[in-house]
Amino acid sequence: MPEPAAPIKPNPIDADALLAWYDRHAREMPWRVAPADKVAGERPDPYRVWLSEVMLQQTTVVTVRRYFEDFTNRWPTVADLAAAPREEVLAAWAGLGYYARARNLHACAQAVVADHGGAFPTSAEGLKTLPGIGAYTSAAIAAICFDEQVAVVDGNVERVVARLTRLSDPVRNAKPLIGEIVGEAVPERAGDFAQAMMDLGATICAPKSANCLVCPLRPGCAGAAAGDALDFPVAPPKKKRPARVGHAYVLERPDGAIWLRRRADKGMLAEMTEVPGSAWTDDQEAPDFPMDTEWREAGEVEHVFTHFSLRLTVWQARAGEEPPGEGWWSKPGALSREALPTLYKKVLKSAGIDVKPPRL
Repeated sequence: MPEPAAPIKPNPIDADALLAWYDRHAREMPWRVAPADKVAGERPDPYRVWLSEVMLQQTTVVTVRRYFEDFTNRWPTVADLAAAPREEVLAAWAGLGYYARARNLHACAQAVVADHGGAFPTSAEGLKTLPGIGAYTSAAIAAICFDEQVAVVDGNVERVVARLTRLSDPVRNAKPLIGEIVGEAVPERAGDFAQAMMDLGATICAPKSANCLVCPLRPGCAGAAAGDALDFPVAPPKKKRPARVGHAYVLERPDGAIWLRRRADKGMLAEMTEVPGSAWTDDQEAPDFPMDTEWREAGEVEHVFTHFSLRLTVWQARAGEEPPGEGWWSKPGALSREALPTLYKKVLKSAGIDVKPPRL
């Protein structure tokens, strides 16, 4: 494996060639202003760009489109989102995962309205003062909406730079170098440049393919020259994912309503909706049923989180009375409007209860 190709002189990113390619091949996105429309004077809406960037973290464009359209139909402006009940925002987010994003989204909208008169700050530094907006998201909004000449580096961009330079280190160990390379290349059309780099990584310089013959950056690409672009980025050593286990209890009323409760306001899946369950532990413990009735085992579900995998044994019972503790009965027609994460939709499905997605 070669040594890292840093510092890169000359810079391998030909911004002019990249922008010429982007002007012809930019992907159409519901939150994006096309290059021609931008030339004609249309400016990106910071609310829509911010919303899309938060949703796109750890989530595919295909999945995000439906949620984005739902959110912007319900809450067309940041003021509308700020005024929405937090429970409604969490319910609308259900299924997107990484639920801290939804809580921060609502807090950020309220901060924009309360502290900034409903207008997003126009610089990356100003944007970073808002809840849930870190280095990447602040740079993306500042570049795309206000053409601030800052480096915008997501996973797509990291892959492009790793192949351009035949980077011998895993990208997580070379983030400063990658940021420096991208930052040196940012032109005045900073927003189009940022989106062009993302589009290049999503289409031509993709995770499992590299269509070097049509790549606008091929003349400066060390990976294309060596014919081994697909060997990069170098994969980091794999760590074994811890496994946890537990129990989930599905209690059904004779009319089909399901007993639900809200998770704690901190920790994994905070403030989302769940069926009662046990703690998630390293070793399986005996079930501790939430009420004394006849329970039957209804299967197992497996779910993978970022830092651990989880296996839950699902138990099901019928009862006409409420179990101890706070909660509520949710009728079958209302389940799709509950803030149920994917994990608990799997649990309910294991018990024969299908939660249909809400009609948008």
